[in-house]
Amino acid sequence: MAAVSRALDLVLTAYEPYPAVVVDRAWELVAANASVAVFTDGVAAHLLEPPANVLRLSLHPEGLAPRIANLPQWRAHLLHRLGREAHLTGDPGLAALHRELAALPGGTDRSTPDGIAVPLRLRTGDGVLSFLGTVTTFGTAVDLTAAELSVEAFLPADEHTAEVLRG
Repeated sequence: MAAVSRALDLVLTAYEPYPAVVVDRAWELVAANASVAVFTDGVAAHLLEPPANVLRLSLHPEGLAPRIANLPQWRAHLLHRLGREAHLTGDPGLAALHRELAALPGGTDRSTPDGIAVPLRLRTGDGVLSFLGTVTTFGTAVDLTAAELSVEAFLPADEHTAEVLRG
């Protein structure tokens, strides 16, 4: 586990100053870099208590949801992704999480996004920041723990966001 932790720390540090988290297959937060503070600012403390689920944190009314400028579109994207994972794996925990999150308010927008991916547009004191999400896995993992983890990184989708995060 020490080797896995060192590798994760290396990857998270490499993404700075952009936010990145490590999640397990249940979407529970394993680790995060310091830049994730842009997301957790103002989030209810109970949503951050371990085991914090990053999807719940994103869509919950006491979480990130009120600050997401394109919540219906972002919500549809996350629910589609989670629903697909629940179906493919047959994991009852993921199916239950999908039902829970689908019952939360926020609307659904199934329109096709501009560009190559659904951006996360977050309202902050510095204006709206726009992020493109990427997923990294250890493709050659020899440790079962590492094989079940993924790094979710949020890279700037525009120059304003890049400038704010670099500042």
